[in-house]
Amino acid sequence: METEATPAEREYKEGGAKATGKGVPVYVMIPLDSVTMGNGVNTWEKMKERMQKLKSAGVEGVMMDVWWGLVEREAPGTYNWGGYAELLEMVKQHGLKVQAVMSFHKCGGNVGDSCTIPLPNWVVEEINKDPDLAYTDQWGRRNYEYVSLGSDTLLVLKGRTPVQCYADFMRAFRDNFKHLLGDTIVEIQVGMGPSGELRYPSYPEQNGTWKFPGIGAFQCYDKYMLSSLKAAAEAAGKPKWGSTGPTDAGHYNNWPEDTQFFRREGGGWTSPYGEFFLNWYSQMLLDHGERILSSAKSIFQDMGVKISVKVSGIHWHYGTRSHAPELTAGYYNTRFRDGYIPIAQMLARHGAILNFTCIEMRDHEQPQDARCAPEKLVRQLALATRKAQVPLAGENALPRYDETAHEQILRASSLNFDGEEREMCAFTYLRMNPDLFQADNWRRFVAFVKKMKEGKNAH
Repeated sequence: METEATPAEREYKEGGAKATGKGVPVYVMIPLDSVTMGNGVNTWEKMKERMQKLKSAGVEGVMMDVWWGLVEREAPGTYNWGGYAELLEMVKQHGLKVQAVMSFHKCGGNVGDSCTIPLPNWVVEEINKDPDLAYTDQWGRRNYEYVSLGSDTLLVLKGRTPVQCYADFMRAFRDNFKHLLGDTIVEIQVGMGPSGELRYPSYPEQNGTWKFPGIGAFQCYDKYMLSSLKAAAEAAGKPKWGSTGPTDAGHYNNWPEDTQFFRREGGGWTSPYGEFFLNWYSQMLLDHGERILSSAKSIFQDMGVKISVKVSGIHWHYGTRSHAPELTAGYYNTRFRDGYIPIAQMLARHGAILNFTCIEMRDHEQPQDARCAPEKLVRQLALATRKAQVPLAGENALPRYDETAHEQILRASSLNFDGEEREMCAFTYLRMNPDLFQADNWRRFVAFVKKMKEGKNAH
C-alpha cells in the first residue's frame, strides 16, 4: 500500500525552505562494510534487528555507502548491485528512508575506516600504469584514495574520463533502483574526493603521514595538475609561476608559523603569487564539483531525490590568519576571504544540499594551542549557506554518545541569525555500531532523536 508523503517529507525531497521549529530528521550511518566483497549483506540478522530498533527510536532513515570498488569491481560498465538490492529491500521493509552515498573513493586509511575497499580493479590497473592519475605531493608521494581531479576530462580510464565513469555509475544506480527513488531513497550524496568529501587528500592518516593538528600539504604535483597550473600561469602573464606549487609551505605535520608560506606576518599566502596559486587550486576543486554535479543533476532530475555534497570540517588552526589546513585541502578561506561562499554558490546552481561535518564539537574541547574553532567554523558555513540559499545538513565527525555532544548538535542544528531562524534539513549520526546499542548510550540516543524531531519550538 502506497502512503502519501507528509508535507514535511515532500518539502525535504523538493528542497523547499522548511518552517522553523518543525524539527530535524535524524539519519544513522550504517557500517562501511554493510555489503560484503562477495556482494551479500553483512551480518544479515543483526542488521535487521538494528533497523527495527532505529525505526522504533523514531529515526528517519539510514545513510549507506554505495562503493564503486564493489559494484563495478571486475570490468568497466559491469555492475553488480546484488548486496545493495538486498540491503535496500530490508531498509524499505522497516519503513526507513535512505541517503545513498555514491562512494567513488577507496575505503581504508581515514578516521573511522574499519575496513578496506579499494577502487575498482581496472581503475587500479590504469593508475599502476600511469601513477600521475593519483594525487601527488611535492615529495612525489602518491595518494590512491581517489582519482586525481587533474584527469577529470581525459580519456584515461579504459576509454572513458573519470567524470564519465562517475556519471555512468550513477545512471546505472538510477536505472536499477528506479522503483525506490523518491520513496525509500530520498537523497543521493555524490562523492567528490577522499572520504567522499569535496576536498584534496591533504591530510592522509595512512602510514602516519599526517597527524592532527598538522597543516597538511598541497596535492597538485601529478603531471595533469601541473599542466593545468602551467596553462593558468601563462594565461595570467606569469609563466614563471606555472612550474610548481609553493615549495615553502612546510611539511604535513608542521604548524603555520613553522613555514614561510603560511606564517601570519609576510607569509607567501598573501603575496601576488600566493593569491594566484590559491585561486587556481581552489578553483580546480570547484570546477571538479561543478562537472560531477552537472551529471548528477541531469541523471536524477524528476526522480524525487535531493542531491547533496559533503564538505569537510577542517577546524584546526582556524584561529590563525592563513587557515593553512583549509588551504591545503582546497578551501581558500583565510582571515581576509570567505572560502565557503563560492562552494555554497556552486551547490546552489545545481540545487544541492551542503552536508557539513564536525557539528558535535565545541571550541573548548579542542587543543587550544592549535587554535581549533569548530563552533565558529560551523557558524561560518551556516552563514554561507544562508547567503547562497542552500539547505544545510550536518553530521558528527567523531563517534559521540554523551549528552554534551547531543546538546551541541541540537544547538547547531537550529540556526539562529539576527533573530531569523533556520533549521538544518537533516542530520546524519555517525554511526550504527555495537556501542550505540549499549543500554545507556541507546537511552541517550533515543532522547536525542526525539528532541531533534520536535524542533526547538516544541517547548
